[in-house]
Amino acid sequence: MPSITLPPKENALFKRILRCYEHKQYRNGLKFCKQILSNPKFSEHGETLAMKGLTLNCLGRKEEAYDLVRRGLRNDLKSHVCWHVYGLLQRSDKKYDEAIKCYRNALKWDKDNLQILRDLSLLQIQMRDLEGYRETRYQLLQLRPAQRASWIGYAIAYHLLQDYEMAAKIVEEFRKTQQTSPDKVDYEYSELLLYQNQVLREAGLFREALDHLSSYEKQICDKLAVEEVKGELLLKLDRADEATEVYRRLQERNPENWSYYQGLERALKPRNVEETQKIYEDACVKFPKGLVPLRMPLNFLTGEKFRECLDRYLRITFSKGCPPLFTTLKSLYHDEEKVSIIEELVVSYEKSLKSCRMFSQNDDGKTEPPTTLLWVQYFLAQHFDHMGQHAIALDYINTAIESTPTLIELFLIKAKIYKHAGNIREAARWMDEAQALDTADRFINSKCAKYLLKAGLVKEGEEMCSKFTREGTSAVENLNEMQCMWFQTECALSYKAMNKYGEALKKCHEIERHFVEITDDQFDFHTYCMRKMTLRSYVALLKLEDVLRMHPFYFKAAHTAIQIYLDLHDNPLCDDNKESQADSINLTDKELKKLRNKQRRAQKKAQLEEEKKNAEKEKQLKNQKKKKEEDEEEIGGPKEELIPEKLVKVENPLEEAVKFLTPLKNLARNKIDTHLLAFEIYLRKEKHLLMLQSVKRAYILEPDHPWLHQCLIRFLKGVADNKGLAPPVQTVLKKEITRLFGDCDPKTYNKNFLSKHASSIPHRVAAAKMMVYLDPSSESMAAELASALDDSLSGRSIKTCTEVLQALRDGSLGSGQQKILESYRMSCHALYPYCLAFMPPGYQDNAVITTNGDLSSGDHEDMTNEI
Repeated sequence: MPSITLPPKENALFKRILRCYEHKQYRNGLKFCKQILSNPKFSEHGETLAMKGLTLNCLGRKEEAYDLVRRGLRNDLKSHVCWHVYGLLQRSDKKYDEAIKCYRNALKWDKDNLQILRDLSLLQIQMRDLEGYRETRYQLLQLRPAQRASWIGYAIAYHLLQDYEMAAKIVEEFRKTQQTSPDKVDYEYSELLLYQNQVLREAGLFREALDHLSSYEKQICDKLAVEEVKGELLLKLDRADEATEVYRRLQERNPENWSYYQGLERALKPRNVEETQKIYEDACVKFPKGLVPLRMPLNFLTGEKFRECLDRYLRITFSKGCPPLFTTLKSLYHDEEKVSIIEELVVSYEKSLKSCRMFSQNDDGKTEPPTTLLWVQYFLAQHFDHMGQHAIALDYINTAIESTPTLIELFLIKAKIYKHAGNIREAARWMDEAQALDTADRFINSKCAKYLLKAGLVKEGEEMCSKFTREGTSAVENLNEMQCMWFQTECALSYKAMNKYGEALKKCHEIERHFVEITDDQFDFHTYCMRKMTLRSYVALLKLEDVLRMHPFYFKAAHTAIQIYLDLHDNPLCDDNKESQADSINLTDKELKKLRNKQRRAQKKAQLEEEKKNAEKEKQLKNQKKKKEEDEEEIGGPKEELIPEKLVKVENPLEEAVKFLTPLKNLARNKIDTHLLAFEIYLRKEKHLLMLQSVKRAYILEPDHPWLHQCLIRFLKGVADNKGLAPPVQTVLKKEITRLFGDCDPKTYNKNFLSKHASSIPHRVAAAKMMVYLDPSSESMAAELASALDDSLSGRSIKTCTEVLQALRDGSLGSGQQKILESYRMSCHALYPYCLAFMPPGYQDNAVITTNGDLSSGDHEDMTNEI
């Protein structure tokens, strides 16, 4: 149908529609649309229909919007407005590829439309279509050569394509048009110069970059950046004397910055340890109050020199009172010799301070204040906790608390010790004590909430967080709005541990949505950064977004979600009632009565909480409705609600798991768990070539990993047992397996693995599980092998022992292991007396933390007596 040209009156109305859309006056825009479309002559006017649809989309009426825009497009296929509007509609639904096609169609009918070109360039940079982005920016530069955004956008396109020299030339041509007075403070011009210098450095033009920096130094506002970049460039150009001067100036500016000392070292090029130490001794004279010149030599000194330097450093920090001291020294703990010197020195301080209030009885008579002894004990508690000697650590921290019961840091460390000792409930209790000392401290509040969540007390954790969240909404919703991912991660892990898979998946999907939102938020910066000239930050943002899902929060959420989906695939009909009935079979009448009373109380509590939750939800809905009425111009519709019951009853759990896995395979390839999770998914999907790919990638990273060994045995056995594979697949698998693992069968491979790692508990456990998997009759030998706790064995830890205990329970090491299980639990309890996992049966069910943080009904005393 040919385009209908509107007469002057209707054309004026159409222009007003466009203005209303731009100013977000959507209701008025719809009125003007109605005035045009109510005229029988223009009832099918394509561009007006399209604009009406776009306006309705902004009001959340998506289906009507799509109908109208498609109708308008059918009526006027040669209208750039209709195609542009259709592209905007697709963009609002995050269908960026489709939107780009629409914009390209719009440009066929109006190739020089600036707005369409700008919108197209935004989508191209968002989708990282860098070649297309460069072409579009070139068109914009030709159309608007006087606009600085045209030049900057074109330069950034070349920069991202790694054509640095061309990018530098474009920026230089633009800079020539931006000449300003050297005396004038112009932050935007300063940022342009720094960006130009960054491009020169990335191009490897270090001499040109240094000359550029020297030429425009007076016009750059960020003087610190100038000095730091100058130092790096001088080092790269091997101009050591000049670099030395620069780093000395930087040291004077901030004598506590580690990188400045490292830069000075690289400039001076010391030939031995003595010369390196001399650098720091000179710095100590120059900066007598500085701690970094005392701390850094500890990295390279050894023996008596290390002891002398450490003694001096520790005395100063203990006297001053420096809580993060242990964290500062933690990087030295990989060296056993240094650890023993640290322990020997600090223990001697503690004894001497107790007896004569001096670090050593040979000192010149200067006494220390009582706080010095306190910080020494604080340090020793952390030291012995790190060394796994939790009883000694608790002795030191308890002594410190007795002397100063109002210092929050002491309670934090006590909670941390209990956490590392395996008793998260007691840890949460002491963290609650710390929080009670300062209820206005958000950090302590967050720490306490985190510990409560780890202890499985999700409601208590939410209540703890509610002290700092916005009033009028629930803490959970507010924390979700604020993208508080540590809270959601801990909730997901806690719900998973309680087998509440629906709730756990909800948290994982919320975290996934946060990352999608962060990616979408780039849109706001594509034009803003070019306008404000924050170009270095903009390029850094783009590079960050490219690897966004490498973040630990995403990895944890994806890892948790994949494990849940695997479990849902393996156990699709998990009935909680049947489980509870099975558990109650072995209980006595008294225990059964106690359990039923407990269940009734829990049911009543849950009912009250549900009623409270419904009341809050109703209140929130009223507030939302009121807010929506007040703000009629609200954009977009609501997101799909995440319902736990729906998430847990997904039709194809493995496909959902793959969605979480894909970003990990692209961005977390250096983590072995990524490939092992991939193997677990493909094993269940029976994708043999993808299984082979996963084990090969994992093997490159860590060939002796215990979990990888289990995957390899299952893979080898699966390939050997499966005779229905296609001949080409069989050929590839046989060739690769022979190349990687030789001609040995799974049993021989498992035996070889065990003999190679006979002294490592985690490897013994993996081999034992595979013994039972390959030959169920070997369960007695496997259980004996896995449950060994000799001192000569390495890798003994709470985590490993808990895994063995779980394997004895779930049948991974054979059925009927009750006798060995109880014996093993008692042995572990003797080794780790504080760990909840090894407590006597029944203890864990009774030790419950009440809302004020205390253990209920004397359970704390029972636990102490048990220990």
